[in-house]
Amino acid sequence: MKEEIELRIVKEADPAEILALYRHPGWWQTDDNPQYLTTVQGIVANSFCFVTARLNGKLVGMGRAISDGCSDAYIQDVVVYSEFRGQGIGGRIVAKLVEFLRAKGIQWIGLISEPGHEDFYERLGFARMQDYTPMLLKME
Repeated sequence: MKEEIELRIVKEADPAEILALYRHPGWWQTDDNPQYLTTVQGIVANSFCFVTARLNGKLVGMGRAISDGCSDAYIQDVVVYSEFRGQGIGGRIVAKLVEFLRAKGIQWIGLISEPGHEDFYERLGFARMQDYTPMLLKME
């Protein structure tokens, strides 16, 4: 019998569990700065929508959306542990986010894909934005 992945929209989660998932693709430093746990709690609580994917209670994936709640939204931080990839979990996380955003009346959704993952998002209905360049200002 195939085990079912449980997707949930949450406003709180174990910050150590979420931090470990952020670190998996190398998005976060690996030192043990206690501020990271506080930051992760804020990320989960303050996201417009935060989705977790669990198998037998174990966190295997997540994704989130930030938004003004009326016009547009951005999906970010979609990640699934590598040993669980290729099973449709990431696609289900994105679909859950899109469903939530559509129900809230959001008119368009943007995201920035890591290089090499564009095809994943195109299969989910996203299109590349021609003539636009993502920009970043680091606040250090």
